[in-house]
Amino acid sequence: MIKHRKHLITALKISISAVLIYFIFSKINIEEVVQTIKRTQPIYLVMAILAFVVSKVISSFRLNLYFHELKIYLTHKSNLKLYLLGMFYNLFLPGGIGGDAYKGYLIKKKFDIVTKKVVSVLVLDRLSGMLLLFIYACLLALFLNQADIPFLKVVAVVGMILSVVVFWILNKKFFPYVLPVFWSSFGYSALVQLFQLISAFLILKALHLEDNTVAYLFIFLISSIVSVLPLTIGGIGSREVTFFYGAAWLALDQNASIGISMVFFLITALVSLLGIVYHFKKPELDTFEV
Repeated sequence: MIKHRKHLITALKISISAVLIYFIFSKINIEEVVQTIKRTQPIYLVMAILAFVVSKVISSFRLNLYFHELKIYLTHKSNLKLYLLGMFYNLFLPGGIGGDAYKGYLIKKKFDIVTKKVVSVLVLDRLSGMLLLFIYACLLALFLNQADIPFLKVVAVVGMILSVVVFWILNKKFFPYVLPVFWSSFGYSALVQLFQLISAFLILKALHLEDNTVAYLFIFLISSIVSVLPLTIGGIGSREVTFFYGAAWLALDQNASIGISMVFFLITALVSLLGIVYHFKKPELDTFEV
């Protein structure tokens, strides 16, 4: 029954992704999008890939910070391999076990740890990343010129403060065993999303999009938040829809916006594909003495 339910959910996600992609492609000039991507400057694209890789390495450090707080002293090298495997599973094996779930399974199998705590840190790792996406989006919102949204800047400032306070309270109440690393994980998340923003900025440069940088980066952050929601496969479709309507709202080039989304997805797929090595040769979870 559980297996059939998983297959049904996977089929539903694939269907939603397909419908969203079809909808977007029916609304944009595909030829213009392709031409935009063809004009990509390779040097900026390579730099964007490197910035994305750095963001993922730092993200793996953040997760390992949580593991260490649970007395699971994985080496950074082992954890990075595990992280890459999780990325590969999340994007390329949607019909199988999810990347986060598989990481939790391997950790539980190797170490004597309560399942609830392992699941908790994996969820917190994701939420910490989303928190900083929201905070950066609020920061960029301060520089947007949107007269149709009253008090936008006030809402952005209040949203930043409240989000941090609420997240800290949730950590203190439900996850006190990892509260000591709250601000450290917050710092890691800030760096992760900063390098993702740098990657997006370099994609703009690669696509010769010199104007409206703040607006494009704002949409990128919102699309990143939406893509984390478990509605589609790897955020495919949901990110493009967000870019499409975000561009319309901010009076940006919708075809160029879809081009940004597609390039970022290709970078994500390229880096995630590196995890295939550890699909065939499962990573050894080496530890160190404290």
